[in-house]
Amino acid sequence: MPSVSAVIATTLSAHVHDVFGVMGNGNAYFLDALETTSAVFTPVRHEAAAVAAADAYFRACGRLAAATATYGAGFTNLITPLAEAVRARIPLVVIVGCAPESGMRDWDVDQTALASAVGAATITVDRIDAQGQTERAVALARSTRMPVVLAVPYDIGRAIIADPTTAPTPWVADDAPAAPLDADEIAAAAAALAGAARPLILAGRGAWLAQAGEVLGELADCVGALTATSALGAGLFGDSPWNLGIAGGFGSHESAALMHEADVVLVVGARLNQFTMRFGSLLDPAATVIQIDTDPESRHPVTDLLLVGDAVDVGRALCDRLAGHRAITPWRATAGEVPRGLSSMVGEVAVLEDARLDPRNVFQRLDRALPLDRVVVQDGGHFIGWAPGYLRIPAPNRLIMVGTALQTIGLGFASGVGAAVAAPDSTIILATGDGGGLMALSDLQSFIAATRRGVVIVVNDAGYGAEMHQYGSKGLSATPMLIDDVDFAAVGSALGAHGLTVRTLDDLDALERWLADGSDGVWVVDCKVSQSIIAPYMREIMVTGM
Repeated sequence: MPSVSAVIATTLSAHVHDVFGVMGNGNAYFLDALETTSAVFTPVRHEAAAVAAADAYFRACGRLAAATATYGAGFTNLITPLAEAVRARIPLVVIVGCAPESGMRDWDVDQTALASAVGAATITVDRIDAQGQTERAVALARSTRMPVVLAVPYDIGRAIIADPTTAPTPWVADDAPAAPLDADEIAAAAAALAGAARPLILAGRGAWLAQAGEVLGELADCVGALTATSALGAGLFGDSPWNLGIAGGFGSHESAALMHEADVVLVVGARLNQFTMRFGSLLDPAATVIQIDTDPESRHPVTDLLLVGDAVDVGRALCDRLAGHRAITPWRATAGEVPRGLSSMVGEVAVLEDARLDPRNVFQRLDRALPLDRVVVQDGGHFIGWAPGYLRIPAPNRLIMVGTALQTIGLGFASGVGAAVAAPDSTIILATGDGGGLMALSDLQSFIAATRRGVVIVVNDAGYGAEMHQYGSKGLSATPMLIDDVDFAAVGSALGAHGLTVRTLDDLDALERWLADGSDGVWVVDCKVSQSIIAPYMREIMVTGM
C-alpha cells in the first residue's frame, strides 16, 4: 500500500513535469517517491531558488511547476519569492514539510500564517485524502493563478494509507462564470477607437497569457493604431513597423513622445504601474483611456472605461463592431523612423574616464552577437534598465523578470534555472548585478548545472547601483552602498563555467567566437562597468524624488 508521500508524488506528476527544490527532513520521503514518477526533479542550493525557479519556469513556458522545501527554516527561506509569485499572479504548487500532527516543535513556525501573510493559501495534507488534497492544490493554483502551499506534517510523510481506494474529495471551483460582455460598453469603446485621430494599443503580460496578440494586431490595423507594450509584454507585436516598443524607462524618448500624443489609448492586460507610466508622464491627461482586464479591481485611476473580460473575446467583439470601418488616421506614417529602444541614446565608446565600461555599449554589442533564439532573464537592481532596452526580445515569454513585483534582488540565478529547464533549446541570457549576484551566489552553480547553453552577464559596478544613484545623489554616505570588486569570472570558472573578464569591448571577442561556433556550455562574463552611467528609468525616479 502506498505512503502519503507516494500518493502526493504520483498525483502531482499527472499535472506537473518539473519540480525544483532543496532536499531536507520535511520533504525527503516526497522526493524519494517522486523518483518513481514521470516528474523530473531539478535541485537548487537555496530554498528561495526553488520557488523562483518554478515561477520563472511558468513565465517561460506557461506550464505549471512545483517547488519543494523542508519545514521551519527551509520554509522561511522561501517567503520572499513566494510573495513575489503572489504579487505577480504566478500559479505554482509548493510542497513543504510542516510541524507534525502531534504538535509544534522548537524549530517549527506557523507556516500557514506566514504563507497567509504574503497572500498564499495553504492546504495541509492528512492521512485520509492525500490524493484529493493534492488535486485541490493543483486546481486552486490554476484557477486563481496563484501559488498554493501543500503542507505535509512530518509524522505522516511516510505513513501508509490504509485504504488507497477511498475516493478523493472532489474539487469544486467557486469561481462564478464569466459575465457576458456589455454590448453598450463595447459600442462605446469601438466608437472611441473609430473616432480617434491618434489611437494607441498598449498591451501587457495579460494579453500574452490570453494569446491576444493576433486579434490586437487586427484591431490595430482596423483603426490605424500604433502599438506598444509594457516590459512584461515585450515582443507581443513581433516586428510590426507600427510597434513603438516598450512603454516607460526601457524605451526611447522619441517613442515615449509619440505615445504621449495618443488621443485614445486601449490598454490590454497591463497594470499601468509607475514604470510603464513613466511616473505619470507617459499619457496625455486629455487622452481617453479604455482598459481591458479580467479583474474588475484592476481599474487604473486614468481609466475612463473598463471592459471586463478575456482579451481575445473583447478584442474580437471590438473587431466585429468595427467591421467595415476604414481607418483615416495618418498617424502611422509618423512611426517610421522613430527609434524603439535605448540604442539611439549612446554612441560607441571604449572606456570612460574611470577606466570602466559604459554598460550601454556592452549591451549594444551583446545584442548583435547573441542568437535571437534567446530567453533573457533579469535579476533586480539598477542594471535592470539595460537588457530590456538594448536586447531584442522575441516574445513576452522570452523576458523573465522575477522580482519586479516585489522590487527584490537576488533571484536571478534561480530564475535562470527555471528558464533553462522550460526552454532547453534556447540560449539563456542571464543578466545580474554584482549585488544581486553575490546575494544568490549559491545558485550560480544550479544555473550552470541546469543550462545547456547560457551566458551570465554580470553588470559589475562594485556597488549597489540603485542606492548609489537614488540616495548617494542626496548626499547620503556611499560607504554602505559599495561592494568589493569581485572576480565573477574566477567564481564562474571554479563552478564549471567559462569565465571572462571584460574591461574593454574587445574582450568580448572570445565570447563572440564561442557564440558563432554554436557550442554548448555556460559563460560567466564579468563586465566591469562605470558607476557614472545612470539608467533612464532611474533618472525618472530621481526626478520624481521617490
